[in-house]
Amino acid sequence: MSNAFNNINNMRTFIYIKQIWLLSIAFALVACNSEQKLPVLPPDSAVLILGDSLSYGTGATKGEDYPTLLAQNTGWRIVNAGVPGDTTAQGLARLPNLLLEHQPSLLIVELGGNDFLKKVPIAQTENNLKAIIEQAKHNQIMTLLIAIPDYQPAKAAFGGLSDHALYEKLSKETETPLIEEIFSEVLSNNALKADYVHPNAVGYQQVETKLRASLIDLGLFKE
Repeated sequence: MSNAFNNINNMRTFIYIKQIWLLSIAFALVACNSEQKLPVLPPDSAVLILGDSLSYGTGATKGEDYPTLLAQNTGWRIVNAGVPGDTTAQGLARLPNLLLEHQPSLLIVELGGNDFLKKVPIAQTENNLKAIIEQAKHNQIMTLLIAIPDYQPAKAAFGGLSDHALYEKLSKETETPLIEEIFSEVLSNNALKADYVHPNAVGYQQVETKLRASLIDLGLFKE
């Protein structure tokens, strides 16, 4: 009798373990399927790039900036709202009029570098970027965040820059897609720089190529 009882218990344990195993697989499949991409933006869609000198194209001649190159390669109507020297606070102040005037389907935010150079408190920079993202989402505008390198003079001079940790944190907190390691990679290569904080023409080509690849991965653009 005891052997039969033990066998029944062993069978129940086996069935229980198998059920747990099957459930774990099911949850994993659901998680994989939930990673949906963003909708494709058709040609002639309005895209606003809110940025500073990195978007303006400082370090190259007119027409060599990455927003112009991106417009040529996607067919989107890209508004280059890059202003040299702009901080996140200044970008935030400009945003309402830009959204009203251009009514973009997509907002790409490239800001923060001047905050780091001017030693603006990180909490203030974070709050400004959050406000920019919240304002866009309130207007039902898809938003992307471009990570900017953590400014360190030695790494800027000799390579090895990496994205500031603020951007990954902000991306997770606001559920905003993050475009990573674009400017960090380009500005770590002296052959791609006009100076220690700006790409040259070839560098901006690399920025556009990497950005477009990220947009394809996100589903926003199909070649």
